[in-house]
Amino acid sequence: MGLIPEVALGCPSGQTMPVIGFGTISHTAYPLADAETTKSAILEAIKAGYRHFDTAFAYRSEQPLGEAIAEALRLGLVESRDELFITTKLWMTFAASDQIVPAIKLSLKLTQHINKTPVPNDYVVPLDIKSVWEGMEECQNLGLAKGIGVNNFSCMKLEELLSVAKILPVINQVTTI
Repeated sequence: MGLIPEVALGCPSGQTMPVIGFGTISHTAYPLADAETTKSAILEAIKAGYRHFDTAFAYRSEQPLGEAIAEALRLGLVESRDELFITTKLWMTFAASDQIVPAIKLSLKLTQHINKTPVPNDYVVPLDIKSVWEGMEECQNLGLAKGIGVNNFSCMKLEELLSVAKILPVINQVTTI
């Protein structure tokens, strides 16, 4: 993908991931940057050689990321989207079995219709790891994701997931502040 070292994810597809990525939000910077600033920062990161970008529905950065990628393609900074590795997250407000595939499709379209973040406490429900993971597996089986993983899972949550997974997670992305 580029000059940054990569790691194999263990997917059947042989997918690799650059070990250094560009985060499209700072968890300590509120209010969030406007879309044009985010797009400009991402475009500069592409120019600097970044090929791994981290986003999420709640970050409001999916649309600016998509716009930056389109501009990078127009400018010839990258030849195809295949040169890029995009990490996004299924937001907890979409962690119901019938919402997972539509939510991932929404992220793939790189739109930015969002509620408040962080999620209000009354929206938080216990995570049904089995049904959520089945939805994530469906996304991979449908070709909507090259690999599926988790974010900030404890050992206990990973053990629960591994006991029901048909497709193993390729990563547990751990965010530190």
